[in-house]
Amino acid sequence: MQRLSEKKFAIIGVGKMGETLLKGLLDSQTLKKEQIIATARHAERLSEIQHRYPIATSLDNREAAQNADVVLLCIKPQATRDVLDELAETLQPTQLVISIIASVSTGFIEERLHNEVPVVRSMPNTPCLVGAGMSTICGGKYAMAEHLELTKNIFGHVGRTIMLDEKHFDAVTGLSASGPGFIYVVIEALAEGGVKVGLPRKVATELAAQACLGAAQMVIQTDEHPAVLKDAVTTPAGCTIDGILKLEEGGLRVTLIKTIVEATRRAKELIEEE
Repeated sequence: MQRLSEKKFAIIGVGKMGETLLKGLLDSQTLKKEQIIATARHAERLSEIQHRYPIATSLDNREAAQNADVVLLCIKPQATRDVLDELAETLQPTQLVISIIASVSTGFIEERLHNEVPVVRSMPNTPCLVGAGMSTICGGKYAMAEHLELTKNIFGHVGRTIMLDEKHFDAVTGLSASGPGFIYVVIEALAEGGVKVGLPRKVATELAAQACLGAAQMVIQTDEHPAVLKDAVTTPAGCTIDGILKLEEGGLRVTLIKTIVEATRRAKELIEEE
């Protein structure tokens, strides 16, 4: 199998997440600009992309995918049927399709392409932009071990990766893909609290963001349960326990659980919308 540096990539749908992956892969030097062609529905969007990244672009999905070794599907779920039908006669079993489309299964893509094209599904999140992403990966019916390894290699350059059964991907979308948005609300609220008690806003925001970053790194690097790490910070009769009491009074724990449940429910519906 070719090395990653020798492959040609087509990014079908260079929207927000498509651009996030594009920038992350270029910044990490995983890919060179000469390896990539990107598409969008509107010429104005492609002009924006070309202004920021010196890559080839096209309004024609078939043209972009035809000579690509790897085709990254970064489109909206609602556009999936039309784009797959458009690509069905172009894509071949010698190519690899990597889909980051929420709510769309590998089986759905395979059936629409009807050509035994290997399909790998990944669900990354926006911190891929700064090399701190989280991507889950699973393979479809025709995906081989080498296709999964290649996908892990790609997304491993912009963050962490895990292999996961596809039945969990709606939950992954609700927790991991949507999760940064929820954490931004937490950071904003913590910073507002800092402002309330007299800190300059910029300082409060940096302190809140770094506290979240540090806490997350502690969970990952120590492999301890969050409750154990929480107890280590919570000294008897200290200020942390008083703060935790307020969190419990406000129902933060239950609210966050319900947030993930609702986001997961919504993820299941996206493909059905037109």
